Amino acid sequence: MTNYRDIAWQGLWKNNPGLVQLLGLCPLLAVTATLTNALGLGLATTLVLVGSNVLVSLVREGVPKEIRIPVFVMIIAALVTTVQLLINAYAYGLYLSLGIFLPLIVTNCIIIGRAEAFASRNPPLSAAFDGLMMGLGFTLVLSLLGATREILSQGTLFDGAEQLLGPWASALRLQVWQVDTPFLLAMLPPGAFIVMGLLIALKNVIDKKLKERQPEQAPAPSVTRARITKVG
Repeated sequence: MTNYRDIAWQGLWKNNPGLVQLLGLCPLLAVTATLTNALGLGLATTLVLVGSNVLVSLVREGVPKEIRIPVFVMIIAALVTTVQLLINAYAYGLYLSLGIFLPLIVTNCIIIGRAEAFASRNPPLSAAFDGLMMGLGFTLVLSLLGATREILSQGTLFDGAEQLLGPWASALRLQVWQVDTPFLLAMLPPGAFIVMGLLIALKNVIDKKLKERQPEQAPAPSVTRARITKVG
């Protein structure tokens, strides 16, 4: 029986693709200058993850092991192209902001990794849930990174939200504080590396605290065995 609670825990925290597996770091660090870009890439990746996991799970019995990776990549590429066209049609500003990192979702190690490690060995419903949790975990890291960098560099949140959600979303823009000169370090890749390192360190501290709160397991009782010595 599938343990959905464990799948959720693995994707969102314990085995988070961004903080633990450190997969997909190139787009994660490149497009997270704002929260809007981070959410856009995260949602696109989540859609591809769920779709590819379901399709891989459906065809897993009919694909020979020798060609499974090329077949999985073709499935992922088809889904990425579909998502890219949808974003181009309905969120053109976001499409321009994400640029080359949209088609590069095809090569994201998270997607091919989940297809090979989970979807190819489990039924479609479990595979879809695994893709959703891994995608949400990745989106959460993207959002935290994007929000932190945007606040530090521009003093805003949801700048350019209308690119993702439409004209009405321009009202979501929040001015946290007034910045006369943007903080360039937070906007550039070195700032992304620093913030990412701080997020990983924070997760490690939380994991350590949680481990300390868990009651220690009592050692297993030792069994004394009688030794019989034959005399004479």
